[in-house]
Parts: sequence; C-alpha cells; structure tokens
Amino acid sequence: MKYIVPFTLSAAILAITFGNPAYAQGTPQTIAMTKIDPASLATGYRTSRVVGSAVLNEANETVGTIDDLIVTSSETVPYAVLSVGGFLGVGTRYVVVPFSAITVVDKHMMLRGATKDTLKALPAFAYAS
Repeated sequence: MKYIVPFTLSAAILAITFGNPAYAQGTPQTIAMTKIDPASLATGYRTSRVVGSAVLNEANETVGTIDDLIVTSSETVPYAVLSVGGFLGVGTRYVVVPFSAITVVDKHMMLRGATKDTLKALPAFAYAS
C-alpha cells in the first residue's frame, strides 16, 4: 500500500506535465534548403585552424595574425580581424579585411600587397562590448 501513493502521485505529475500538447509561439518559420557537396567542404579550412594563423605577404613576411572571423547578417562574405604590430599582445592593433582578400598558398594565409605599415594605416577595429 505504501508504494501505491508515490506511484499514483508520480503518474499524475507525468500526465499533467506531458499530457498537454505544446504550442509554438510566434510566426512559423521556414528554412530554404541549399544543396551542398560535402566533399567540397572537406577541402576547406575550419575556423579553429584559421584563427591564430600568421598572415604573410608575397615576400613571405609576416604582416599580422588572424585574431577572429566575423560573419554579419547583412553581408555574404566573412571578415577577418587581423592583429597587427605589438609584442606579446602589448601595442597590438586590430584591423578588418574581407576574408576573400586572403588566399591560401601552400597552407599559409596570404594577403597580397600588404605590409605592416599598410595594415596599420587601416582604421582600427574595436570589438563591441
């Protein structure tokens, strides 16, 4: 008899919790599906491998480091936040370039025509709080 009361109580709680259907709030959403070839994605680079990579110019000089990648809802191209200058994080300046300007050459990130000075001349970027 002492097991019937907890069992009945548990069954009642489950019936109340899961017995009523849940209705979504707001407007229904649809997602447009795009056909993607997984084999072509396998040759790409994960952001975890890109962030932290040195950025070289065509003279094989390091001109910066990829600090972050930013994707906005209004643009179709991601942006690369580059850290330029400084030493051990002191005096580092952040600038933004379209990621499409960076090419991969022999598994290295290359920004053609860039120098430390031309990148430092770009407007500074600051992360939003």
